[in-house]
Amino acid sequence: MTLYSQRKYVPHLPTIQALCELNYSHIMRILPDCDTEKLSYEFAVGKSMTYQICIIESARYTSTLTVQQLTNEMPSYLKPAMTVRLYHDARMAEVINSQNTGVLEPSYDYPNLNMRQRNEKHMVNIFLAEWLHFCLTRKPKVASQV
Repeated sequence: MTLYSQRKYVPHLPTIQALCELNYSHIMRILPDCDTEKLSYEFAVGKSMTYQICIIESARYTSTLTVQQLTNEMPSYLKPAMTVRLYHDARMAEVINSQNTGVLEPSYDYPNLNMRQRNEKHMVNIFLAEWLHFCLTRKPKVASQV
């Protein structure tokens, strides 16, 4: 038995579903017309933070968004960037890609070559929930609609 041999991480489905439902409701409050492709919104939160949400794909039951920070003072690897899939029929939103590292798996063995956490997908969805909550409490104004 090795030092790292642990039971495989198994996501807790009710917790993940509740988190995805919360993310969907927050996104719909910020972006109620997310069924239009190639629409982009910029949100100024404070004086130096600007975020952009772009609708890159829209279909009857799903929409795909990119969410990214636009602040120029930081290197790109420190700026949050993620791809979010909205499932309109299930009223859920989940992060499918974060920091341009490819599709997130539900769980990872640890250690792994990319040094991803065992519950990385869950943690990124929590980050999205916290970011959306931050934006909603600051009442961001839509700076532009492209």
